Amino acid sequence: MNRPYAKLTITKKGERAARSGHPWVYGEEVTHVEGTYQTGDIVDVYSDKDRYLGTGFANDISKIRVRIVSRNANDRFDEAFWQRRVKYALDYRKTVMGDKDFACCRLIFGDADDMPGLTVDRYNDVLVAQALCYGMDQVKPVIFKALVDELAAMGVTIRGIYERNDVKVRKLDGMEEYKGWYEADFLPQPGSVLTTIDENGILYDVDVENGQKTGFFLDQKYNRLAVAKIAAGKHVLDCFTHTGAFALNAAKGGAASVTAVDISQEAVDMTNENIRRNGLEAIVTAKQANVFDLLTDLADHKCHDYDFIILDPPAFTKSGHTVRNAMRGYKEINLKAMKLLPRGGYLATCSCSHFMRDDLFRQMLHDAAKDAGVRLRQIEGRQQSPDHPILWNVPETNYLKFYLFQVV
Repeated sequence: MNRPYAKLTITKKGERAARSGHPWVYGEEVTHVEGTYQTGDIVDVYSDKDRYLGTGFANDISKIRVRIVSRNANDRFDEAFWQRRVKYALDYRKTVMGDKDFACCRLIFGDADDMPGLTVDRYNDVLVAQALCYGMDQVKPVIFKALVDELAAMGVTIRGIYERNDVKVRKLDGMEEYKGWYEADFLPQPGSVLTTIDENGILYDVDVENGQKTGFFLDQKYNRLAVAKIAAGKHVLDCFTHTGAFALNAAKGGAASVTAVDISQEAVDMTNENIRRNGLEAIVTAKQANVFDLLTDLADHKCHDYDFIILDPPAFTKSGHTVRNAMRGYKEINLKAMKLLPRGGYLATCSCSHFMRDDLFRQMLHDAAKDAGVRLRQIEGRQQSPDHPILWNVPETNYLKFYLFQVV
């Protein structure tokens, strides 16, 4: 096969991963290189028996030497190729999210859309992008133009694309950190970094410049609806509230009262603004507190004011090395919540860390329930919303665990 790209031969271990559909080739798996390439170039990956395994972006700086983007030897990596990828991603979201939820969802989810390291979220008329792969960073002008053009064909006008490349992990791929509006002649002057979204009938102001991640956590959209469904008449404690999204959904679902707690005063201020915007001041109260300390204090005082507790903590672990420590943190808050709830009370609990596998999370919940002397009656076990699709052959795309229980 006469190919215009450098050829990287990999180990049998690497071959097994590539054949299973995983898109990452690690540096230690490369045994031989034919031809020359620069960081971000397209290269071919072959087995030690000279079988073609795929083509992807190369980066000798990163631990991931190649990120495979295609397994079709006939693909040409021109503008038309990336335009097809973008159209496919948008068509998928339009199908699984429906017209209303398409206005506020993740449009591109990295490897799950065969665009490694690239995240693009839509907040009405603003797109927020983050590129963590050098090669994708190089082709983003084509990607961004395709996004704007395809959305325009769907009747959607985008006023700006804000880049949230202010993350340290970019340095591991040899890129600088920055954030700001993407400038291009196909985009108007974008204006404010604030935009308003409607999720589940609740309005939020999203600050794409300063908000967490890309501005808002979209992956819990339907899990919030699950909370709203059983919140009627309940006294709710929403821990790690961030923007108050779970709290507001509970209130919208008919909760008698909701207390939203976060350690960040900025998050509390944001939550208060969202409470006011939605006219829910009579139901929802936001307070600044360390959740661990608050749960301990409530337990010490034998407080049983709440019959529905929501635990949506940040990722307690971002590597496989700290999973055991994270297990202790997850167990502590879940154990205390279970003790605080009356018999027949409700618990929503989740983990957003890929490293906290579902089996580990379930075991932690089992142990916490045993130590609390309660039984868990599962109502639902859920994951991230379908705009964050899970590829079964790429475990890293499967990260959010969400469980609803009655404590009996």
